[in-house]
Amino acid sequence: MRSLWIERSVRWFFALCALASIVITVGVVVSLIGEALRFFARVSVFDFLFGLTWAPFTLPSGENLGFGSIPLFTGTLLITSIAMAIALPCGVMVAVYLSEYASSSTRQVLKPLLETLAGIPTLVYGFFAVTTLAPFLREGAAFFHMSLASESALNTGLVMGIMILPYMSSLSEDALHSLPTNLREGSMGLGATSYETIAKVLLPAAFPNIMAAFLLSLSRAIGETMIVVMAAGLAANLSFNPFEAVTTVTVQIVNLLTGDQEFDNAKTLAAFGLGFVLFILTLFLNILALYGIKRYKRIYG
Repeated sequence: MRSLWIERSVRWFFALCALASIVITVGVVVSLIGEALRFFARVSVFDFLFGLTWAPFTLPSGENLGFGSIPLFTGTLLITSIAMAIALPCGVMVAVYLSEYASSSTRQVLKPLLETLAGIPTLVYGFFAVTTLAPFLREGAAFFHMSLASESALNTGLVMGIMILPYMSSLSEDALHSLPTNLREGSMGLGATSYETIAKVLLPAAFPNIMAAFLLSLSRAIGETMIVVMAAGLAANLSFNPFEAVTTVTVQIVNLLTGDQEFDNAKTLAAFGLGFVLFILTLFLNILALYGIKRYKRIYG
């Protein structure tokens, strides 16, 4: 009787935990939508989504100027693309090496060292970008007679790629390492080489988990703020040139909410408008990725 009561108590506790997570998520979304609607009641949705100038300012007459978010999302896309171009291939290659080629002792040494990078504060990465990588890139650009800004998307993206590399490599390595041994043995038994086994058997089998690692790394890159502030600056430039200074959505959200702000003007409420659009884009990317994973499982499952 006592064990039955304990079992029911544990079941109810887990159910309450699950319900709490749902309630908190709904509360966050509802509060975000409510404040975003207040913002869009003052600033046109079209001007906000398709405007090319970000310099949020309200005239004494009440007219709102410079609330175009295109430069912010362009900067976010540019920096995130550079970061993922570094983290995705390097992370998968590191995972393949640790899982399939490295000895057990080598794996036990290298993997903890690699995961140590995830524990380094982003402020340290920012200092590295400003004091070490930025001068190196400027000198390299000058050698090829090119101009590179002291604060650039290239510098930021490279450092951000290094920062999220442990997430991508560690989770991908776990996905490969947890695959059944009979997959490797069966492929080798049919005469496949190690490369063919990895490329045609192991990576397709681990693809859903690798995609999950990619999504986690992507979310981490999109939400990064400190590195962007230190290495890319606050200039909302509409540019696809990685050699120029840009900024991101998250940096501008922090900038808009810094200090004693009153939530009764369009400038402060713009942070919620940016957050709402970023939430929709992230949700869309996750849904698209989940659809791709399910489709991939149907093909290769």
